[in-house]
Amino acid sequence: MMKKNMKKHSFIKRTVCIILIIGCIITGVYSYYGGLGTGKCANVNEFEKYAVTVEELSIPEQTKIVALGEATHGNKEFQQLKLDIFKIMVEDYGVRAFSLEGDYGGCEAVNRYIHGGDGTVKDAVSAIGFAIYQTEEMENLISWMREYNKSAAQGNDIRFYGFDMQRREYNYRYLLEAVKNGRMDTEELEKIWNQDKQEYTEGYTAEQREKIIEDVKREFEEKDTLQNASAVHLADVLLQNMELGKYIDDAGEINIHRDKMMAENIMWILKQEEARGNGRIFISGHNGHVKKSGNYDANNKVMGNLLADEIGNEYFVIGTDFYKTTCNLPVDENGKRKNHIFYSYDPMAKASKKSGFDISYLDFEKIPDSSELKKQVSECSWMGSLGEIYSALYRIFPRGYRVWASPAELYNAMIYVSDAHPIKVIED
Repeated sequence: MMKKNMKKHSFIKRTVCIILIIGCIITGVYSYYGGLGTGKCANVNEFEKYAVTVEELSIPEQTKIVALGEATHGNKEFQQLKLDIFKIMVEDYGVRAFSLEGDYGGCEAVNRYIHGGDGTVKDAVSAIGFAIYQTEEMENLISWMREYNKSAAQGNDIRFYGFDMQRREYNYRYLLEAVKNGRMDTEELEKIWNQDKQEYTEGYTAEQREKIIEDVKREFEEKDTLQNASAVHLADVLLQNMELGKYIDDAGEINIHRDKMMAENIMWILKQEEARGNGRIFISGHNGHVKKSGNYDANNKVMGNLLADEIGNEYFVIGTDFYKTTCNLPVDENGKRKNHIFYSYDPMAKASKKSGFDISYLDFEKIPDSSELKKQVSECSWMGSLGEIYSALYRIFPRGYRVWASPAELYNAMIYVSDAHPIKVIED
């Protein structure tokens, strides 16, 4: 009887161990892939028929704004694509303006550098701020622009803009410079800024600072020139930054207001370029901002949706995705970063990889309506989406780094990177 009980207990123990081992394997596979595999695959044969290399991409004639999205900020391929596609836009479509998801003033420092300004390319990249831009790929982009401008004919030079408003330093610096150059009174403007700390001086309310900047803006508006338009915009961006600061404890409200103001800034950039005789601009930001359809709530749309409402089919959006990414992401508030592996579950990205592409371009509008692929890009599917945040919960809830949507509703075309590699942030 005792032997039977021992055998029974031994059997139960082995069974439990096997179940636990299988459970651990399943859990490991799930957390690594974000599921028990890499998801569905679109029709490979049709994908091969309609997909091309990035070098072969084209845009519609009526396009005024070409937007390139990023599925992540932490992959070198998505940064390299900025240069690859911008070259095409410059050489084949007459685009002379590059605009980045960075603040206007910091990007103006880059603009001065690419027009022969002092300093190094590292200084220029540093002025943009954000760690995600402190990379070799961004240095290559800016160096190419500077080299291009050296031999560009008069009026054919490239300009570098920013359409964000999250930083203050360079916007204030260049506004003060414009005030001095305009021989205007600088006293009040100087009083509200601490040069040593590169922050607003204590002792002034937000309303007082706002009034001082608005007064400066008004003075420049009375002098209607292209040069003064830039000064007015510097003041506007500082005012936008103040507006954003009102929602510092509400991330949802920050996103809503930020996207509205970024859309306004892009339209301002387009108008500046049109005044110079250039009818197209190129912009780059996260997929979540540039997509042509999307909203935060019933009353508030994302930046790309606002732009699409403004100019309709003159807004052309190229989204991006990965099959697999090793993504560089921040892991704490001190700026420490680490590489993490994710899979998108995107059927198109999987088809791209199976087709043998390292990087492919798929224009949704060139796929026949009768094809199976057209149906697949029109249906909702999972797509990868990583910003500047990492959570361990992504391993349990992979929807945290994926978007469920119709690719064709969000974008006009998409670029798929089979194996995306991490950026390397350049240390000071």
